[in-house]
Amino acid sequence: MVLLPQEIAPGVHCLEVGKGIMRSNVYFVGSGPSWTLIDAGSEGCSPVIQEGAETLFGRDTRPAAVLLTHDHPDHAGAALALARLWDLSVYVHPDEMPMVRGNMETFKKYANPLDRWMVLPIMRTMGKRRTQEIIDQSSFKEVARALDPGADLPGLPDWELIPTPGHTPGHVAFFRAGDRVLISGDALVTVDLNSPLSLLRSRPRVAAGPWYTTWDRQAARRSIAALAALEPWVLAGGHGAPMSGPDLAARLRILAGPY
Repeated sequence: MVLLPQEIAPGVHCLEVGKGIMRSNVYFVGSGPSWTLIDAGSEGCSPVIQEGAETLFGRDTRPAAVLLTHDHPDHAGAALALARLWDLSVYVHPDEMPMVRGNMETFKKYANPLDRWMVLPIMRTMGKRRTQEIIDQSSFKEVARALDPGADLPGLPDWELIPTPGHTPGHVAFFRAGDRVLISGDALVTVDLNSPLSLLRSRPRVAAGPWYTTWDRQAARRSIAALAALEPWVLAGGHGAPMSGPDLAARLRILAGPY
């Protein structure tokens, strides 16, 4: 069964892909005669993303570019497969490129709590050679390109890049000022991944990204404040159903707190 992307704003469609803890949102964003994919789900999601694109834009469709909010496996896992399928580049912020090109030392430098508690101890038992093989197998460095923060976004001249470091060093969000649509990655989400009770209730709410996979929590809080200052009318996060409404900006200011 083909999953149908849902329109959340003019020309912007959301599709949830992946399973279990690897579920995340990808966005098909139209601009003029072309479209761009924002985020790429987890490994193995390329067929469902391709099918979603074809339901919107027709068979043999091809985006102008693939843009990533950040390099985590639930957002970049299918990036290499899609880049090869469509013969194009995958763009990330320059500060994300060290992670994309990574080796074990880079992985240690940018480790988040989950990495330090679980992933790194497991890797140490494997030895350096096997660990590097695993890192290389999950890498999309052969197709990765650094975005120019001062230039138009590839395929999206009516959108702007908003640096939102914290969840990862080069995390970014994308904002269309004309109608205040914000695609926020894991800087802001609409399901509280830090609260098991909230997950069980499945009630949409504005929340910070999961702290256990956040590299720098203080930087992440400053990024939330920067996004709140944009006063978006539509919030499309990396996890959870997109939200909109007249009280959205107020909710974000409360979440941002004193920053």
